[in-house]
Amino acid sequence: MKSKKRRLVIAILGGLTAIGPFAIDIYLPAIPRIAIDLETGIPQVMLTLASYFIGVSLGQLLYGPLLDRFGRKLPIMAGLGIFIIGTIGCAFSPSINWLIGCRFVMALGACVGVVGGRAVVRDIFPRSETARIFSVLMLFLGVAPVLAPSVGGAIVTMADWRWVFGVLFILGCLLLAAVAALIPESSKPDREVSLHPAQVLRNYWIVAKNPVFLSYATASGAAQAVLYSYLAGSPF
Repeated sequence: MKSKKRRLVIAILGGLTAIGPFAIDIYLPAIPRIAIDLETGIPQVMLTLASYFIGVSLGQLLYGPLLDRFGRKLPIMAGLGIFIIGTIGCAFSPSINWLIGCRFVMALGACVGVVGGRAVVRDIFPRSETARIFSVLMLFLGVAPVLAPSVGGAIVTMADWRWVFGVLFILGCLLLAAVAALIPESSKPDREVSLHPAQVLRNYWIVAKNPVFLSYATASGAAQAVLYSYLAGSPF
């Protein structure tokens, strides 16, 4: 892979990794306006944050087997399509319950970037380089939720809160086009991978019992919990 295309591919994978965390926090400065516009309270609007986290958690478990069964590119593009549909629903939400549901849909689509991006890195880059590239993706992952509230605040000062989701719609479309045009299919579909729920759960149970996995997952989860707790409360 030529160096210019290589950098472009890494940038796209970084965008895929960042879009989920970015979408979590970009609308936080708009929460008071959303509450007024939809005639509800801030605690009810905060449920949109909870529904997003539920969607992200469940979605990652679903995309793992799908990425193995159908290859990398198709599930990633499908996930981005779901994300785009969710942003449209959020932008035109007539009620708080509708917004809560559409945020869940957004999350189901957005989380494909974290899972799919890392899978593509392992597929197309030499093992000796994956650690360095993962560190670059983690930079995107860390910067996105820090910048997102500032971007959202700027949008809210200039336009209606619904434009926050309009910006996410544009970003989702750009990412979808970039993946379709520039990201190679890095893993052939494997029809032998079972999508039966029982088999999928057995596979996850094997991973969950691995002490090395548990150690890293606990440390990472604790760090992310502190970060997102701060970001969720900081606008107020």
